[in-house]
Amino acid sequence: MQRNFIVFLFCAVSLTSHLARADIIDDAIGNIQQAVNDAYNPGNDRDDNDRSWDDRGSSPSSQQYNDRRRQLDDRRRQLDDRQRQLDQERRQIEDEERRLEEDYDR
Repeated sequence: MQRNFIVFLFCAVSLTSHLARADIIDDAIGNIQQAVNDAYNPGNDRDDNDRSWDDRGSSPSSQQYNDRRRQLDDRRRQLDDRQRQLDQERRQIEDEERRLEEDYDR
């Protein structure tokens, strides 16, 4: 009887730990997907919602802060676009290099 209880307890703990790990992994994958989405779609509604509290202040210093913040966000988007272009060019060069090596080996 005691042995059956121990086996049952072991199986229950084993199953719940796997479910907990799966939940953590699902959350991590969701966070990674959201980060990738945010990186490739900077005009996302989520960004607008995150910045909505910035526009509430009307003092000159908060307006300067908001303007500077928008400038930095714009620069970040431009850099992201340039990085995507450079990554694409790098892949093209690597493909051309691979084709060149294959042609040379023939």
